[in-house]
Amino acid sequence: MAHIRIKTGDTVYVLTGKDRAMTGKVLRVIPDKEQVVVEGVNMVTKHRKPGNNYQQGEIVHMEGPIHISNVMLVDEKTKQPTKVSVKTLENGDRVRISKRSGEVIDTLSNKR
Repeated sequence: MAHIRIKTGDTVYVLTGKDRAMTGKVLRVIPDKEQVVVEGVNMVTKHRKPGNNYQQGEIVHMEGPIHISNVMLVDEKTKQPTKVSVKTLENGDRVRISKRSGEVIDTLSNKR
């Protein structure tokens, strides 16, 4: 399993697929399948039958998951897609770093 360096709430750029060149906020990360759900990207249509929660059947438009390799994190400083690296500081904190600008994105938990 690959290291997933994208977290919920990050802004990402879509590299391939029908929604190529779109940006959006990550709503959910699915680490087991190495997928992410991005707001407004890969919209799918679900047809629901009548059930307990609603009386009539309905058609629901929702975001579908896309593979983690098809998105890149958007650097907040340059507003362009960037690779992400993880570095351990001298005090023991692990941080995500933008390869494009060299800026620290945020601090990760010390669990591995």
